[in-house]
Amino acid sequence: MKIIVGLGNPGSDYVKTRHNAGFMAIERLAQRHGITGVKTNFHAGVLDGQVANHRCLLIQPMTFMNRSGLTVCEAVNFYKLDLTDMLIIVDEAALDVGSIRLRATGSAGGHNGLRDIESKLGTQDYPRLRIGVSSPTRASRKDFVLGRFSEDQLADLSPALDRACDAIESWMNDGIDKAMSLYNAAE
Repeated sequence: MKIIVGLGNPGSDYVKTRHNAGFMAIERLAQRHGITGVKTNFHAGVLDGQVANHRCLLIQPMTFMNRSGLTVCEAVNFYKLDLTDMLIIVDEAALDVGSIRLRATGSAGGHNGLRDIESKLGTQDYPRLRIGVSSPTRASRKDFVLGRFSEDQLADLSPALDRACDAIESWMNDGIDKAMSLYNAAE
């Protein structure tokens, strides 16, 4: 089994905000594979289905971003999952809209959701997929990531979400190293 956790903030106030890029990737992956029927578990919305011939849980924490570790730890502990079988999807202000970056391990890089997950898991050693949302110009980082994408940015984001889904499927079928070599190349 694989667990894919898309980070974001719950509620209609946060729909299509930059901080919800992880939620948007989960929704795109579920749509691509016809996975429906959200259940509530682990303080999250959970979809259970098949992705790339693997049983998979697609998870959107219903805690706020800075408490994402609660959901992740509950799911990992319940399924006694090796962390290499889990992928976290997050927004990344250091990447341009339309870019993605897959890593096997790494630091939180200032991301509060990843910081909480690392604190709860006690390690940085888990795969993550970052989706570019660009960096703030005049707005504070908090205001920027909680702001909505412009229509032009949404147009750039859509193919990035498709690439993110392709990268997730590659990670599941081919492993993290192969997926990184295919999807971290300059576009």
